[in-house]
Amino acid sequence: MSFGAFLIQAILISLSGVMSPGPLTVVVVGKGAQSPRAGALIALGHGAVEFPLMILIMLGLGPFFQHDLFATSIGLAGGGVLLWMAVGLLLSLRRSGAQEAGPERLREASPFMAGVLMTAGNPYFIVWWATVGATLVFRAWGYGVWQFALFAVVHWSLDLIWYYFLASAAFKGTKLLGDRFLKGISLVAGLMLFYFGIRFITSAIGDLLA
Repeated sequence: MSFGAFLIQAILISLSGVMSPGPLTVVVVGKGAQSPRAGALIALGHGAVEFPLMILIMLGLGPFFQHDLFATSIGLAGGGVLLWMAVGLLLSLRRSGAQEAGPERLREASPFMAGVLMTAGNPYFIVWWATVGATLVFRAWGYGVWQFALFAVVHWSLDLIWYYFLASAAFKGTKLLGDRFLKGISLVAGLMLFYFGIRFITSAIGDLLA
């Protein structure tokens, strides 16, 4: 298979992960309702975890990331971070307005740091890269160093485009519909983050007891 054909295949496979709803998607929409640049900043935070992870997998640490204890630890830590963000987001709705609460929430977890935390604390993201992603990494590396680098940048670019689109759409909705829309986005995002947090923790505890 030529590298061009492989890259097209990798893009199609990557899109299935990039566009899958998850806690990072929720954060992108929630932060995007406050700033149209949030999607790009979250993508940068996501890349700060994803690029080193690709290199570690290429160096042979893929099996380590598949270890049950590692996945359980990530699930517990990630679930805790999700609950922390969910509680902060929901409590902010009790203040006089979502616009006033927004800047404080951004200081608590900036879009960049939210991208880092939501990526590093997502066990499903780690498992995807340790399995499906690892296959793509090794195949890309087989074509050469520059081909591997191009694959990594193209994959991350899909995240950047998708998150920028979601954040921009959320921000335009806020500008058009006002504070009520922003508060609605904050409520839904808080509840979804709470759900994912509980799901991560219960799944991790279940693995420990299994």
